[in-house]
Amino acid sequence: MTVGKTRQLLLLFRPSLNLPFRRNNSSYSSTTNEPKQRKFATRDFEEIQIPVPWGHIAGKWYGPKHERPLVALHGWQDNAGTFDTLAPLLPRDIPILALDMPGHGLSSWLPDGINYHSIDYVTLINRIMDEYKWDKISLMGHSMSSINSFVYCALFPQKVDLYIGLDVLKPLTRSAKSIVDILGERIESISKVERRIRNKSEPPAYEWDQLVERLHVGTNKSVDMDTCKFLLKRNIKPSEHEPHKYYFSRDGRLKNSLFYAFSQQVPVEMARRITCPHLFIKALQAPYYERKEYYDEVLAILQQKPNFVYHEVEGSHHVHLNEPEKVAPLIISFLEKYRS
Repeated sequence: MTVGKTRQLLLLFRPSLNLPFRRNNSSYSSTTNEPKQRKFATRDFEEIQIPVPWGHIAGKWYGPKHERPLVALHGWQDNAGTFDTLAPLLPRDIPILALDMPGHGLSSWLPDGINYHSIDYVTLINRIMDEYKWDKISLMGHSMSSINSFVYCALFPQKVDLYIGLDVLKPLTRSAKSIVDILGERIESISKVERRIRNKSEPPAYEWDQLVERLHVGTNKSVDMDTCKFLLKRNIKPSEHEPHKYYFSRDGRLKNSLFYAFSQQVPVEMARRITCPHLFIKALQAPYYERKEYYDEVLAILQQKPNFVYHEVEGSHHVHLNEPEKVAPLIISFLEKYRS
């Protein structure tokens, strides 16, 4: 690797980690076999920490600090880096606070012996509001956080002035058998992960190109090879035992998070209670993660509301990260209309 390339790399990944760059970290041209590195817009931000009883919540604050921001919340096992390519395309006068959920990114893990549950992320929103003394909040959530924001908007409609959901509309409706089977499997698996954590054993370590491949494949290729870096910057640490290798630093217990076990009647009732302006963007190449009739039933209720805006875009579950130019204009139009 040349000195010039090394210097560019250190600047790219500062302040989190100095990481190597490999040719495998990008897509390739079918004609030249050269890596196609897309250039994404950038935007200045400040790393922040919000105190919570078990430690802190880390985040990236874009834009002015004297105004209440649009709070951006990521998907399961992702982190605030999921908005790195989208935030620079949104209006510079609207601040954005992208947070790492507990156990993700640079945020503190939950204490030993405590399991992760979907409802805890809903409670966290109230903690954030209390810390900043907000009486209202603007939410933008992807995937897991789109679900949790949907729940929050239904439980506390008076506290939300607008809500942007990316790709997953509502809490997933599963069969009773599926709920019981999955809960049993996850509780059993939690015990195994806790034993490894107690033994302070390091997770498996990988070289950079292996990390990219594992993230790309692990998301069912939803995250493009050349956008993996935005998530990995806050998601890995250097191995103490294997030089030039890194391990995934998120809490291993997240893989066995406990989830909502609602019947379809619950998200239907929640949809009826949401009153704030609501934008939902569905990625057409992403799955629905449940029987589509459950999704369609709730969507039909929301579409009866005058302040609900619905769009479909071509792209994967992470289209907001891979191709932010497809979703940014839709968000801008919504914010111009409803962000006072």
